[in-house]
Amino acid sequence: MCDCSSFANSPQFNRRRLLFGAAAIAAAGASGWLGDAQAAVPSNDIGPDEALKRLMAGNARYAANKPNMRDYSAGRAARAVKQKPIAAILGCSDSRVAPELAFDQGPGDLFIVRVAGNFVNEDGLASLEYGTLVLRAPLILVLGHDNCGAVDATVKAWQDKTEFPGHLPALVNAIKPAVEIASKSGARDLMSAAVQANVRLAVERLKTSQPLLQEMVQQKKLGVVGGVYSLATGKVTLV
Repeated sequence: MCDCSSFANSPQFNRRRLLFGAAAIAAAGASGWLGDAQAAVPSNDIGPDEALKRLMAGNARYAANKPNMRDYSAGRAARAVKQKPIAAILGCSDSRVAPELAFDQGPGDLFIVRVAGNFVNEDGLASLEYGTLVLRAPLILVLGHDNCGAVDATVKAWQDKTEFPGHLPALVNAIKPAVEIASKSGARDLMSAAVQANVRLAVERLKTSQPLLQEMVQQKKLGVVGGVYSLATGKVTLV
């Protein structure tokens, strides 16, 4: 992340630093070193609905194995001085789930926070506040997935009283409320129900997180939604 001090000094970020940064970018463009690459960073001045539409269209391309062809070197210089992600993703650390691929987005398009079990913790929350308030991503999508190892471990700990070493109990405790909700629902597939409940809990926490995210949601500047990724098909289903 760039120049976090501007974010720390003010809940609305330091206007002077932003103006200085804009002037620096303009000067770089005038000197010619950015060249035409500056235009390669598209604007993220769109609403939450449009951002979600783009993500789901990209996922449809990915699932159909028809992703957009990209020149990854294009815009590299421009992205070195600015980023305008269209969405922030809270995803699982699972190596089989790559949000940029799943939504067929290029470099700079997604601001991604990953933790095993895709739950909200303080560090992740702060990162998402940065991605939405400072970088102005208009959407947060909480992305769970089927056969999640973190959720499976929590189900085993809840059902069989399985104990895990190291810091894993902290992870289990974070996901446990979702397993309890899924169990009370009477779902036949506890694992699947727990994955969805875990996503919904994260969505609700982000929507109501004070003082930053809740205000942006209420002002309709930010949307927060959840989805579950299928490892077998590559499709994302909104929940």
